[in-house]
This record gives sequence, structure tokens and C-alpha cells, in this order.
Amino acid sequence: MTGPGDAGPAGPGGRLAVPVLATLMVLLLATGWLLSGHLVSGAPALAVAAGRTAASFVVITALAALLPRTWAGVRTATARPGAVAVLAFLGFFAYYSGTLLGTSRIGASRVGLIVSLLPCLTFLIGIAAFREPSTRRKLLGTLLAVAAACGYAVADGRAGGGAVGTGALLTGGLMALGGTFTYALYGYVYRQRMADVPPLAALPAITGAGTVMLGAATLLLVPLGSVDAADWAGIGVLGAVLTAPVFVISHELILRKGPLFTSAVALAVPFLVRLGEWALGTAGPPGPLVVALIAVCAAGVWLTVGGPAAPRPVPAGKPLPATDTPAPSRGNRS
Repeated sequence: MTGPGDAGPAGPGGRLAVPVLATLMVLLLATGWLLSGHLVSGAPALAVAAGRTAASFVVITALAALLPRTWAGVRTATARPGAVAVLAFLGFFAYYSGTLLGTSRIGASRVGLIVSLLPCLTFLIGIAAFREPSTRRKLLGTLLAVAAACGYAVADGRAGGGAVGTGALLTGGLMALGGTFTYALYGYVYRQRMADVPPLAALPAITGAGTVMLGAATLLLVPLGSVDAADWAGIGVLGAVLTAPVFVISHELILRKGPLFTSAVALAVPFLVRLGEWALGTAGPPGPLVVALIAVCAAGVWLTVGGPAAPRPVPAGKPLPATDTPAPSRGNRS
């Protein structure tokens, strides 16, 4: 894991580290969405959100406990309760509540399409609130990718989810959009407040707080007797095997390459989910127009994530720079 003074792509793992991490994150995310869509069809969405976060917390905390080099970072993160609470709310309580409640209403494919707007939201939040530098290339890439995702929604909007009433479509869509917005904000807040802490050291406190928030909501609002043993087992696999590694990888990518890069790479996930539903027999094959839109979206992602690096992360407690200061050549993070 890296801190603010560690190497970026030239650091651990060399130049292949970022593409390998990005590919693994996308595959794990797509598999997780497919399993989430299955689970929320039979179990309450809040129970799935709380269970997956709790399982992830256990795995990540165990890993951190086994690595003495993370102990100092764990203490540093724990000593920032305000930042931990805000991050837990944005990235876990609000994000998982919104997207999983949305999935239970409108299906994984549609929610995946809404989550694919994350690069656009990240781009706008970064410019408006965090003085994130940008280029015409990144703007064009983001707009192209989002336009292709919206076109995909029109061309293939009923895939994998069947007919959905207008009310459910509206409420589910708004829930998913709200969760996506909070996660876009989460990336910048995390980079600003925890940039000096390795992800594996910061995540035990953040996922622990998220577990408490989601667990309290679940106990208050969900009849736990409605969740059977098979669902709990699936939730455990979702959290421990699929979600926990994604947490560590995505936070590492945020520190290495920035929130915009991380969210833009994740834009490939909804299309993999669509193909996965086809492979599982829950949706028909995508038509030629859908395939073309996937290609256009991939081109937009390539434009968005390319180009020069943005400034290095700013450690907690320090103001963001007013100008675009290039990162040193050995710490290429954007």
C-alpha cells in the first residue's frame, strides 16, 4: 500500500501495478453486482448492505492486524473520528443503502447504468469543490462515456430486469443516483483526509463505522428472521471474497491515480454485468447497437483516464493547493 510519499506506478509492482489492479477491481465489482442482484431479490437490501460491510470489516481488520507495518496507520486513522464518520456515511451507509435499495426495485442492470454516471459526477464535484485540474480531453472522454451509457440505457434498458412500474423506476433510480453522488464525493474526501494513511490501515476504522451505521438501521427497520441461512452465506461471500478486496484495490487506485481515474475505469462494470446476465440466462444477448455503445463507452473511458497527471494527494489537515502543481516523476498520481 502507498502513502503520500510512496511511489505511484513506478512503486510496488512497477508500471504494471495500476492496470493489473484496475482489471482486478472491475472483475470483482462486476461479479459482486451480479451476486448483489441475486441476493436482494430474496433478502432485504439493508441486510445485504450491512452484512457485506461487516464481512468486509472482519477480513480487512484481520489483514491489518497481521501486518505490523499497518499498525501505526490504523492508530492514525482511528484518531480522526470526524473524518472516519463522514467517510463511513458517504462511502458505505449512503452508497450501499442507495444502490442496493435501488437494485431491489429496478434491478442490477439499471442501477449499474446509473452508477456508470460516477465519472461525470466525480469530474463535476472535483472541479466545483476540490479545485481538481482537468483538460479538454478528460471532459470530452467523460461526456462521451456518459452519453454512450445513456444511449445504452435507451437501447437495452429492459435487459435483465423485466418491466418496472414508473413509480418504482423513479424511486429506485433516485436512490441509486443519490448513492452514486455520495460515493463520488467520498473519493475526494478520502484523498483529502486520509492520503497519508495506507488504505489497509484506514479501512478498518471506516468499514467498522459503516458497519455500525448500517447495522443499526438494519436492526431498526428489517425483520432479520426474513433472511435465511443461504442468504447469509451469500452475503458473507459477497463481503469477504468480493467486496473486501475491492475496497483495498479501489482506495489504492484513488491514491495512485485519483478518484476520476478510479471511477472512470469502473464505468466498464455495468456492461460486464449485462454480459454476465446474458451468460447466466437472466437476459437475452446484447444487440449490435448495444455492442457499438459499449465500444464508444470504452473509448470515452480511455480518453478520460489518459493525459497528464494531476497534483499529488494533500495530507489531512492541509489546504488544497490553488494551482495545478505537477507531482514528482516517481509519484505519478492523478
